[in-house]
Amino acid sequence: MLKTKESTTLADGNLARTSADNTVKSKTVKKTIKTTPTKPVKKQSVPKTDTPVTEKVIVLDNVTHPVSEESISPTGESIIEIPLADLHPPDFHPFYVNDDEAMQRLTDSIKQFGVREPGIVRHRPDGGYELLIGNRRKRACELAKLTTMPVIVRNLDDDDSVIAMVDSNLEQRDKLLPSERAWAYKIKMDALNHKGIKGDKLSAEIVASQNGDSRSQVFRIIRLTNLIAGLLDKVDTNKLAFNPAVELATLSQVEQNEVVLIMEQYDMKPSLAQAVRLRKMKQNGTLSKELIHSVLSETKPKKASANKDVSPFRKYFPKDYTDNQMNNVISSLLETWQAEQSKQSKESNANADTTQGKEASV
Repeated sequence: MLKTKESTTLADGNLARTSADNTVKSKTVKKTIKTTPTKPVKKQSVPKTDTPVTEKVIVLDNVTHPVSEESISPTGESIIEIPLADLHPPDFHPFYVNDDEAMQRLTDSIKQFGVREPGIVRHRPDGGYELLIGNRRKRACELAKLTTMPVIVRNLDDDDSVIAMVDSNLEQRDKLLPSERAWAYKIKMDALNHKGIKGDKLSAEIVASQNGDSRSQVFRIIRLTNLIAGLLDKVDTNKLAFNPAVELATLSQVEQNEVVLIMEQYDMKPSLAQAVRLRKMKQNGTLSKELIHSVLSETKPKKASANKDVSPFRKYFPKDYTDNQMNNVISSLLETWQAEQSKQSKESNANADTTQGKEASV
């Protein structure tokens, strides 16, 4: 226990008293605190450490999280480490999290440098946190064998949560699948309208201006959300072009299923002209299963000979002949042979008829 006492000194270190009233006076007075330990204390050196000094703690869900000076975001918000098991994706998350090459690069970066940008979460009614921004980072943390992830906890309602999630992914992701962009535009417009933005016109213009699309293009992109999964997957995998897909989105689910069956049966892609015809028939109330088959079957399947392996016949052709050139020659020879076979068959039938006529007349 340390005791302190206070002493008053003059600038020259001498006490001055007046002879009249014994009051202490001086021109310059300094007050110093002089400490006198009750027992000798041996001075100890404090080892240096790179661990940040904890300045404060915050309590979330009855769990205390230390927050250091270095754990403050540029916006002044506290960054805390949350166990990965407590981080859950939103109920509807239109953005895919794939274990692809980009994920591997992100995982390697996190192994080397850690998570450079914290995720954004909000409380879940059932416990834990809803990970609004940072689902790819969470997956990379799992692949990197980490158990926690830095996040910022915000108090957001449903609409603000959707807007934050969509804006972050549209801004940060270089490539988006057509289905991802379509659902992102749709749920953001719905959130803007629900927040009080009057009418689709204004909300669509907001989405368009933020993403470099026209207002009409925003609505065309959103129309893809009316496609069944079978057709939307074909758009994502380039098996169905965007413009025909927009037209086919006006068909019912049953009619769209018919389109999928025909596409797979004939290994074909509906053209824009075909899709427009189907859409007009739908609007006129004349579209039927038979008409769908009739319109789409106009696209012939690829000829088997186009993909025929011609390697066994290469020895019969010049070395500089391509596969297509050899296919053309083989097809031409086969057509000639087929015509000759047909001619011989007809002559044989004619001779047989003549013989039978002679026999009948005898």
